[in-house]
Amino acid sequence: MLYIGIDAAKDKHDCCIVDSDGEFKCDGFTFANSKEGFEKFLEIVKQSLSSKDKIIKVGLKSTGYYSTNLLSFLNSQGFEVVVFNPLSVSRSRTANSLRRTKTDKNDSRYIVQLLMSGNFKPYHKQSYHILRLKSLSRARFRLVKEIQPLKNRYRRLIHLLFPELQGFFCKLDIPAVITLLTALPGAKDIAACNITKLANILSTASRGRFKRAKAEALKRLAKNSIAEYNQGDAFELKLTLQRIQFLENQKAEIEAEIRNVMSEIKSPITSINGVGDVLGAAILAEIGDINTFSSSAKLLAFAGCEPSTYQSGKFTATNTPMVKHGSRYLRNALYLAVKSAYLHSPSFRAYIDRKRAQGKHFYTAMSHGIKKMVRVVFVVLKRNITFTEPI
Repeated sequence: MLYIGIDAAKDKHDCCIVDSDGEFKCDGFTFANSKEGFEKFLEIVKQSLSSKDKIIKVGLKSTGYYSTNLLSFLNSQGFEVVVFNPLSVSRSRTANSLRRTKTDKNDSRYIVQLLMSGNFKPYHKQSYHILRLKSLSRARFRLVKEIQPLKNRYRRLIHLLFPELQGFFCKLDIPAVITLLTALPGAKDIAACNITKLANILSTASRGRFKRAKAEALKRLAKNSIAEYNQGDAFELKLTLQRIQFLENQKAEIEAEIRNVMSEIKSPITSINGVGDVLGAAILAEIGDINTFSSSAKLLAFAGCEPSTYQSGKFTATNTPMVKHGSRYLRNALYLAVKSAYLHSPSFRAYIDRKRAQGKHFYTAMSHGIKKMVRVVFVVLKRNITFTEPI
């Protein structure tokens, strides 16, 4: 058997080849992240093969999008590929040497050692739908992270330009308020606006929900506002609202695309109360093939939601944090799914309330809810059955 360790990077990949006897066939060669580089790699592998080397195992450190094309190439060549968590390689490096030396060449050697030491499951290429959902879900995740600071900025500007508005409408991010402030960004603008024009803006933006009486009350509120008008803040508010609307429209497009994919695959995960197409897609995309996991505990560990363990001598810690070494996208989706399930699923609500009644902190109770969600998701996907609320 031939073992190959590759440390993937942006422009080049470092490689180490060892046979089953532990003899280095090729140590520390580099090939470019290009078609010519891949052909050079194949040529060196062929030169390293002997008559007894029937199987080729390739170990690869997961480096995000840097390793994506290389991974696809290795699969197309029929190699048995194992993808390692970068943390595993880092721990192997620390265990083998006390010196603080980290090089790509050394990392390829440690990857080979990991490959030879354990019985790791080979990587299986994910289906087209899962890969598509993964790209869409992560793009949506990044958009949400981008929108939130803008919304915080928007609330700050509202406090400067019209602080009384926060109690006048139920929410500040509804379309009627955004349309109103895009046209009239401050209390001074609203107070000076003709009542008929103001009523038309509110009525059109709210689809007839807000009548003329609402516009008159808003105008009176604006006239009595304590805000000091700043034209620069008003201009910034307009631009901020335009950016928020643009990003929200993009998010809506992504969610529509996600729903299209979910309608094609018809996954039973959406039968779980509180898990819709968007959250279900995020969970499915990060899990990939559920058959990779033999138990829900391993799926929980993959998400990084299992509690850490600390024991020394006679002391055993009872209050430990999550390890958080897994997929942050999966953790986020599971947490949001549990929050939604608490509102829509009687069994999840009863379970979390029971944990709270035991004196557990809110987030500790939510972590128990995540464990329950992982168990439910594991069974639903593993058996391909729909979820039904227990009686």
